[in-house]
Amino acid sequence: DEVIAVITGLAAMEVEGVASMAGNATRELISKIGIKSLSKGVKVDVLEDVVTVEATLNLKYGYNVKDVSVKVQEKVKVAIENMTGLKVADVNIRVAGIEVNS
Repeated sequence: DEVIAVITGLAAMEVEGVASMAGNATRELISKIGIKSLSKGVKVDVLEDVVTVEATLNLKYGYNVKDVSVKVQEKVKVAIENMTGLKVADVNIRVAGIEVNS
């Protein structure tokens, strides 16, 4: 599951408009004490050879939320299927926030 979560994080961060992966407070605390993780904000369920992924993202201001989400879904699905050989049933995207650079 951790490998699939990292693949998800890498693929999502390649999409223009994604600012960062969003995670819960525990994971953010862990990353601050030195354990960096691209898998933060990613929940993976594998049942037999079928994967369901839920990713929580922070998007950049000025990008269309739907367009960015669809691109992330496609990129994550292709990346997981190509790198693991598993079938991806769903890639669900949650937008936790919008980051504005001042």
